[in-house]
Amino acid sequence: MAEPVVRIPDAKVALSTASVYPESTATAFEIAARLGYDGVEVMVWTDPVSQDIEALRRLSDYHGIPVLAVHAPCLLITQRVWTTDPWIKLQRARAAAEKLGASAVVVHPPFRWQRQYARDFVSGIWRMADETDVRFAVENMYPWRYRDREMPAYAPDWDVTRDDYRHFTIDLSHTATARADALAMVDRMGDRLGHVHLADGRGSAKDEHLVPGRGTQPCAEVLKRLALNGFDGHVVIEVNTRRAMSSAEREADLAEALAFTRLHLSSAARVPRR
Repeated sequence: MAEPVVRIPDAKVALSTASVYPESTATAFEIAARLGYDGVEVMVWTDPVSQDIEALRRLSDYHGIPVLAVHAPCLLITQRVWTTDPWIKLQRARAAAEKLGASAVVVHPPFRWQRQYARDFVSGIWRMADETDVRFAVENMYPWRYRDREMPAYAPDWDVTRDDYRHFTIDLSHTATARADALAMVDRMGDRLGHVHLADGRGSAKDEHLVPGRGTQPCAEVLKRLALNGFDGHVVIEVNTRRAMSSAEREADLAEALAFTRLHLSSAARVPRR
């Protein structure tokens, strides 16, 4: 006879520091520790603490929460963070990851107007990946939309599976905005999928980053597939809590996201009874 048991993959569940905005990076460490997250992903942005390796190390030590990943400053609002040179940004992100013990650097493909950077991006990411044990996990993006018009904003492509990278990040809010098939993208990424940004969306032109389960994306199905495939990367909760009416409401959203993720990462397997 066989009976079902719970099998939980090696994947760790982390909280993106962006998920507590407009609260601080320091607050993200505090919330992650209180709710039982396995670690944090540091979004490097305008908060000075997010740019300061020693400050991050002190927060990690104080709260007992490891930094599992570093998100390089690739956003429009972070164009001048650390430097305006995108390659130096990636070098500094790698150095931060190495010093903090993080295993991944998340990077977006270039904006189309960053022409030289875009031209050399694929080969440059391979070159940087060859110089470190840190995974450079390139994240899927989406076309920008205005009414019924699509505008390509990223190069070589918003769909990173159309290019050759060693590791990928899949973001399920971005698949919603792109109106892409998330499960098909997971399949295309295959064993090069090294990192997950878990959020939800309804297909709006805006990048929504809803709490998983509140949109139309197959968040539960993706997590189950990861579990069945023995995924050993990180699953990062990257949601938008800016509309929370209080810190308590924000924390409740982040607790719900964590519970959803842990539930669906557990998959039923049948094993012989001993």
